[in-house]
Amino acid sequence: MSLLRHPALRRILPGLLVSALGDGMSLVAVAWLAVSIAPPAGAGVWVGLSVAAYALPATLGAALLARPMRSLRASRLVAADAWLRALTLGAAAFLAVIGGLSPITYVVLLALSSLLHAWGNAGAYTLIAELLPPDQRLAGNALLSTFTQAAIVVGPALAGVLAALFGPGWVIGIDALSFAFLALSCRWIPAGPPPPPPTTGGWRAIADRPQLLGLIAVTGAFFFLYGPVEVALPVHIAQDLSGSARLLGLYWTVFGVGATIGAVSASLLRNRPPWLVVVGIIIGWGASLLPLGLTDAILPGLVGLAVGGLIYGPFNAIATSLFQLATPPEVLSRVLATRAALTIPATSLGTLLGGPLVTAIGARPTLLASALLTIALGVAVAFAVAIRRPA
Repeated sequence: MSLLRHPALRRILPGLLVSALGDGMSLVAVAWLAVSIAPPAGAGVWVGLSVAAYALPATLGAALLARPMRSLRASRLVAADAWLRALTLGAAAFLAVIGGLSPITYVVLLALSSLLHAWGNAGAYTLIAELLPPDQRLAGNALLSTFTQAAIVVGPALAGVLAALFGPGWVIGIDALSFAFLALSCRWIPAGPPPPPPTTGGWRAIADRPQLLGLIAVTGAFFFLYGPVEVALPVHIAQDLSGSARLLGLYWTVFGVGATIGAVSASLLRNRPPWLVVVGIIIGWGASLLPLGLTDAILPGLVGLAVGGLIYGPFNAIATSLFQLATPPEVLSRVLATRAALTIPATSLGTLLGGPLVTAIGARPTLLASALLTIALGVAVAFAVAIRRPA
């Protein structure tokens, strides 16, 4: 692939791949460590708080830290996020291993680790836009998405094995080391000129483009309805199925296999109407959750998640390409950080809702509710697109 021969990308891609693997492991480790240190009666609430804390404060970071961060080059944005995650996750891992980690300390450290994540994510995709011509950006976005999805294939399964053998604290420690490696790899990116002064802010640039504003609104609703799954699935496996971290890892692994194939195939959808793709992904993901919500049988749930991953895989690459094409280069990192600031809390708010929802109605009914409401969202978006389409 020509992208892999690009001099600057070759320097940072290994770091992005390794950190993606660490994040793939965190899908199991963050929730399982919360389950292991929380009182049994409050497991759902602490899992929800922990998973949300690993993402939600990114919104505050995007808003409150805009002044110092917006002047940094894309590679420096990635490095700042990576160093913060390495230090805070390393502290959580150390306390977990020595038996000194309380649930509240864990949530605080996870919250600190996510403060710069919107900027780090924006920096990675801004690098793609800076280094590649427009006709190669979808392929570049798809490559980063493929890293993320492929890491879900390996990461959760590896995390399940390591958590069973050594404990989830060690897995969090490996996640911390993966971000340290990414931070170091950013030093190998050749220094370039600082970004030009923007002519408009990220919020204004999005507000002036109704298509992007609509895409953010739909994405936020989609991610919100997904949020409870991250709470309900581990609790469902641990309590309803009496399963282990290894089984949870298997569920996320089959999702990752499907998502990797979907991400690699994103370029095949470049000529499809974007909103048709968005609607298909939303409805398809909701349908893929139905086996988990309707039965305790393991095999249908695994098949459903694998198909769901295949359907969801192209989503981020396609959505990011729309932003890259429609946004002036000098404000792109701020626009992408703003997008992350608006969509990341959607998942986290759904995750926070998932805690009390699982406690109130149970894990499997929560999965079923997420499935049905997601399908309803897709149908509503399809209807809205149809009535706005010119005759």
